[in-house]
Amino acid sequence: MPLPPLSRKLSAEDAAHLLRRTAFGATDAGIRALVGRPAHEVTRDLLSFGDERAPGNPFDPSSAATPGAGIQLTRAAWLYELFYGPHPLRELLALAWSNHFVIGTDKVRNVPMLTAYLGLLRRHSATTDFARFTLEVAQSPAMLRYLDNDQNRKGRPNENFSRELLELFTTGIGPYTEDDVREGARALTGWSFEGGRGNQNFLQEARFLFRPGQHDTGQKTYLGQSGNLGGEDVIRLAATHPATAPFIARKLHRALVADEPDPAAVAASAETFRRTHGNVRAVLEELLASEHFYSRRAAIIRGPVAFITGAVRTLGQPKLEAKQILTLAQTAGRMGQLLLEPDTVKGWDGGREWINDTTLLLRMQVAASLTTAGTAPKLEAQPSDLALLGTERSPLAGVTDGLNPKQRLYLTLISPEFGLA
Repeated sequence: MPLPPLSRKLSAEDAAHLLRRTAFGATDAGIRALVGRPAHEVTRDLLSFGDERAPGNPFDPSSAATPGAGIQLTRAAWLYELFYGPHPLRELLALAWSNHFVIGTDKVRNVPMLTAYLGLLRRHSATTDFARFTLEVAQSPAMLRYLDNDQNRKGRPNENFSRELLELFTTGIGPYTEDDVREGARALTGWSFEGGRGNQNFLQEARFLFRPGQHDTGQKTYLGQSGNLGGEDVIRLAATHPATAPFIARKLHRALVADEPDPAAVAASAETFRRTHGNVRAVLEELLASEHFYSRRAAIIRGPVAFITGAVRTLGQPKLEAKQILTLAQTAGRMGQLLLEPDTVKGWDGGREWINDTTLLLRMQVAASLTTAGTAPKLEAQPSDLALLGTERSPLAGVTDGLNPKQRLYLTLISPEFGLA
């Protein structure tokens, strides 16, 4: 059964909730613009994004003099897009997919590889074909480099990507055997890339390359299917396996609904995923317009990037200096979320793992830099409690009454209520 749709038109608090989840946050004007509209109509509009980018991005990774500088500029350019881009839901989903199809700059230090990887995540952020998305990720030089499939050849199979394809990218642990991992690695032999190798070539383009002489053409059995299977076959079999639907559905619910998803709601989204043959956009259209979505409030602990981006967007996207954005990208890393560098190949755990004494102190410092510090940006308007907290009845009223606007903003941004979406 599909998730029941929201029957009422959006109230102000409904609209605030939707934008806190899908756009990191919004101004009062952005919220009011959605009031009175049907949820399904608003959801379709939010998902109708193209490739437009934020104008005036000051960060150009291709101008870097070293690999490390290229990586820092790539992170800052993405954070700028998160702050000021016209399609925050696209960027939010790209961030979620970067925590699913994980690569890391500890191994991937080539700027065009990182740029192409981010472009791929954006292009497929609300994909209508998850199997195609998985195939393009698998053939991206960034993934080939990160999980060593460029070293996978006949007679010397490398199982790293084959294992993570099943365990982390599609079915999850359980539906496959070690034989499937081995046979998948054999099928993926010969997949490599050319260009962009070595620190001296960190600005050189790289492209996927199939090396027939390194491919194992023998008979293979994978997830119950036998034949002369190649890489495209195992990607398709893994991405369309029945266990992949609930695995991906749960990831989408964790990104947009709750740190601890409801199993029945996940099962409903998984059925939509199966029925539409891996159409993630269809799953999102149903999920974001559902009664379930609007019933789960304050159920996600904002990660460092979401916390910082949410603050900037809720404050009206004040223009920050390039140096401030570079610093914020580094601060997000100190808070546990360095863009393009998850902790492990399984990604950031999220939830309560975002919160400890050190990260709370850093959140306070970020909030101060945006509100009370001498270098804090000037705001065109003061956000209301609705924009800041998603409710017109602030639970902080007794604490913030009588404070000046900057103090009020600071205390609100460091409150648990703002830290939850």
